[in-house]
Order: sequence, then C-alpha cells, then structure tokens
Amino acid sequence: MKITHTRVMPASARSAVLAVVCAASMAVATAAHAASVVEVSITKFTFAPKDVTVAPGTRVVWTNHDETPHTVTSKDKVLASPGLDTDDQYEHTFDGEGDFAYICTVHPFMTGVVHVRKP
Repeated sequence: MKITHTRVMPASARSAVLAVVCAASMAVATAAHAASVVEVSITKFTFAPKDVTVAPGTRVVWTNHDETPHTVTSKDKVLASPGLDTDDQYEHTFDGEGDFAYICTVHPFMTGVVHVRKP
C-alpha cells in the first residue's frame, strides 16, 4: 500500500502565489495591449509605411512630421481626419476586417492602405 502525503500551502503563501500570478497576467495583458497600436509617419509627403496589415481591434496612429498640413481620408469616410499640422496625430481603431485605402485630400498622390485580417 502506497501512502501519499499532501502538503497544504498556508493561506498566506497561497495569497502570495496568487498575487504573483495576477501580476504576471496583468503584464501580459498590458504587453498585448501595447502591441495593438501601429504607428504610421507622415513624412516627406508620404505615409510610412504605406501599407500595414493589422488584426481587428488594432489602433493605428498617424503622426504628421511634415511642415505642411495633411489629412488621412478614405472614400467611404471611415477615415476622416481634420487637417493635421506638424506633430498632430489622428487615430482610428479598426474593428472589422477589410482593406481600407486612404489618401491625403490636400495631396491626393499620397496614398496608403490598412489591411485588417484575423491572425
């Protein structure tokens, strides 16, 4: 006959372990949240990167680094920024899948696309 001894962890130790597990879970959630932001620079009359592929729920932030105002505008008006002066930002969270082409209405030769795909 085999006798097994089981040790029961004291309540204070269980609380400490739970606190460590919760802290680790929060760190992972924070890292996942931080990864759900994509930056697009507006510089030298271009969107950089010009094409981005993101997962649904990702926030894309455009920042104008030019001395000239620009916009981020799609034909369907899903994206419709005001004129962005130097260092101004525009952001949009993409909830659904699809391809979202956009231009600068001031400089229509400036184009970009956000591809939203499930991972």
